[in-house]
Amino acid sequence: MKVRSSAAVLVLACLPIACGGSEAKPPATPAAAPAPPPPAAPPPANVDNDATKGQLNIDPSIRKACGISDTEAYFAFDSANVNSRYRGVLKKLADCFMTGPLKGRLMRLVGHADPRGEESYNLALGGQRADNVKKLIVDEGMATAKVETTSRGEMDATGTDEASWAKDRRVDVVLGD
Repeated sequence: MKVRSSAAVLVLACLPIACGGSEAKPPATPAAAPAPPPPAAPPPANVDNDATKGQLNIDPSIRKACGISDTEAYFAFDSANVNSRYRGVLKKLADCFMTGPLKGRLMRLVGHADPRGEESYNLALGGQRADNVKKLIVDEGMATAKVETTSRGEMDATGTDEASWAKDRRVDVVLGD
């Protein structure tokens, strides 16, 4: 019996120590739900607009109808500006769609980017590239309503190095619906 009461005293003596003392701890607060991710940021305002790397990819049927050779316009990495030396090609496109064989047809400009930026950034950059080509074509006299722009961003990118990424940075010129 003495052993039992000694054991009971020992257990009771150790109980406050094992429980961390007599201080009552507040109940744990439930974890807050994680905050939703912030919205995608638009491309920075300092995108290089003085570019000379990339390409303007004109559908072969349009090149043939408009008498345009396989000429390129360039976009640099992180750039949306079309090099001014390609104004002649853009003028030919505008003339062909205004008074030439493609008169009255809708021109669609599809901007693309290489895969190195965030998806939302590349989508916006492709859109800027298409919009800049549209501005130059409209400056040549083509009606704004006859030029549609869209972006595929990095969706069609296939590049794995600088040479192939340069081909991903382009605006495709295709016939609209």
